[in-house]
Amino acid sequence: MSTRFPLNLMVRFQFATWLASVTIPALLCAAPAAPEEVKTLEIGAPAPDFDLPGVDGKQHTLTDYRDADILAILFTCNHCPSAQGAESRIKAIVDDYADASFQLVAISPNDPESVRLNELGYSVYGDTLEDMKKHAADFEFNFPFLYDGETQSVSKAYGATATPHLFLFDKERKLRYAGRIDDSRFGDPDTIKKHDAREAINALLAGEEIAEPVTRAHGCSTKWAHKRHLVTEYNEKFEAKEVTLESIDVSGVEALRANSTDKLRLVNLWATWCGPCLGEMPHLVEIGRQFETRGFDMITISTDSTEAMEKTKILLGRFQAAMPDLTEASVKEEGRTTNNYLFDGSTDELAEALDPKWQGTLPHTVIIAPGGEIIYRVSGEIEPDEVKRAIVEKLGRWYSPK
Repeated sequence: MSTRFPLNLMVRFQFATWLASVTIPALLCAAPAAPEEVKTLEIGAPAPDFDLPGVDGKQHTLTDYRDADILAILFTCNHCPSAQGAESRIKAIVDDYADASFQLVAISPNDPESVRLNELGYSVYGDTLEDMKKHAADFEFNFPFLYDGETQSVSKAYGATATPHLFLFDKERKLRYAGRIDDSRFGDPDTIKKHDAREAINALLAGEEIAEPVTRAHGCSTKWAHKRHLVTEYNEKFEAKEVTLESIDVSGVEALRANSTDKLRLVNLWATWCGPCLGEMPHLVEIGRQFETRGFDMITISTDSTEAMEKTKILLGRFQAAMPDLTEASVKEEGRTTNNYLFDGSTDELAEALDPKWQGTLPHTVIIAPGGEIIYRVSGEIEPDEVKRAIVEKLGRWYSPK
């Protein structure tokens, strides 16, 4: 019996192979899919079920909270300044209604891969589940905090459009209130004029109708997964930027230390031969990108010999130690043209010009406030979260009207 392919089958096979080679790459390169329409639950709608992981390492479901007469489902996240500004008010609500058969469950709706680095300028952490665990521990959350970033199916079912976005359900788990926590966009409780969530909870506890059952949620928009391409484009644009390096002398370093700008300034001393310096450099580049919208500089000063200028520039290029757009604009306003320097002078001269407490070991990092005060220093490899924490502590976690 012949084992040869019939000619017509062979032609079909070759055509199918060619078609796959053409269409599959085309599909991969196609424009992002159109976003799904997300509609916020209407008053009277039943609470959608969920089965989500929490920061406590457990799975949480809607029925876990069946005993509460009032169930609050709050969509919030780590990075949003509005969400962070509301955290103290949320914790106070949980405490104040602890004896009223009231339960609040928070859910992060965001896809972490749809958040640009420079959107994290008010936060130490991003929106991954591991980051949520750290954030909840740092700020002592007194309520469950669940992660829906993997599929976002629960967030879509509720129609969570912003962080924060609150949904209040009665004993029968019918929606009675949806919207904001209160009318303040700021972190200061003294700026609140109308306590919408509390008024709604009080009405439910009293068996009364809620006067204003729907309000506008204000905060950062939910970061849906269909926006990942925007992050890719943002990263590609940055990766295409030129990395520059210039020589700097004592007077130049003294001017950086004086910091006559209104920016917070991080200065890192390093060398191409220093292993810990190279280990921390990617974190420093990321920090520079993360806080570009807050008025922030990440500056590197190499202690290599002046003969190593080209080698130093090549290595900085491999780390893509470029200036983000807003940093580049602010540097230009100062009359400078780079944030990467190679120091032309001795270790003692550099120490006296930048930080007399520096003992000469590398790497060495300082954060300088406007006016020249060093508010943070570390000799040795940085712990990225600690540096970010020092930055956020100085710049603030939420939007301020001042």
